[in-house]
This record gives sequence, C-alpha cells and structure tokens, in this order.
Amino acid sequence: MSYICKIATLEEMEEKWNYEIEHSQNKYNWKIWKESAIERVKNGKSIAYYGILDGKIISEATASLDKDIVQNSDGLISEDTVYLNAFRTIEEYQGKGYFTKLFEYMLSDLKTRGFKKVTLGVEPCEIKNIQIYFHYGFNEYVKSATEKYPDGEEILVNYYAKTL
Repeated sequence: MSYICKIATLEEMEEKWNYEIEHSQNKYNWKIWKESAIERVKNGKSIAYYGILDGKIISEATASLDKDIVQNSDGLISEDTVYLNAFRTIEEYQGKGYFTKLFEYMLSDLKTRGFKKVTLGVEPCEIKNIQIYFHYGFNEYVKSATEKYPDGEEILVNYYAKTL
C-alpha cells in the first residue's frame, strides 16, 4: 500500500468534493462549499492538502490564508497565522494514522512558508474532535463565536491555536 501526502490539484479537488456531495445529507451546503473551496485555491487564498492511499483520496485538510474567507477571522489569521479547516478522513480509514501523517505534512509545509501559528475551530459538542485537537497541541483557547452555514443554520464554535 502506498500513502502519499500532497497539495491537491484542482482535478483532485473536483473529485473529492463530488465524493463529499454524493455522501452528504445537506447537498446544498456542500455544493456551495465546493465552489468556494476551488475558487479560493485558484485565487491563492487557501491550500488544500490531500492524503492519497493507492490512488484514492482518503483524507484532507485546508489551510486558509486570507482573513476575508474565514468567519470570525480576528485573532485567527494574520501574516504569520493560518486558519486550518475541512479536516476529513473517509470513515473506513479513520483511526489508522493517515490523517496524522497528512496533518504533520501540512504543518511542515506551512512552517516552511513562514507561518508561526495555526488556528482552528470546533463545535463544543464535537468531543472526539476536541480531544484529537488537544492531542495535536491546540490547547491555546482563542475565543468563541457563532458561524453561519450557507443554508442559514448557525453553530457555536470554539477556536484554538497552536504554535509551530
């Protein structure tokens, strides 16, 4: 088995987003997120990182570089701070270390690009994710705020930081 971590191509993004839309409950939100994610990469406002196992995209994470593309961006993005989001691993591959390898690859790449801190947001009800993020070193609480999905749903998000 061959697992590689890389910066995604636009073609790979198209493939992965189509997979997410096909497997989602709320296709409306996912279609909007797909359009904006691809546009942001094209415009250099974000970087999509993918983990690929034997040719299949199984994990992903995104680094948002521009404060205008992140809700509640104050304190989350600056010249030396980047906001991380869209952490996903296909269910059958979870818990096997694939995402950890992708995450380490992403942090190494961002550090090489001159970033000194990374931030992320998580809903308070996502206990498993909070535990994972604390394990990864996101133990600096930044703030809490409300985010809005494209369909109008509002969620509470806690934001945390990690120094690289």
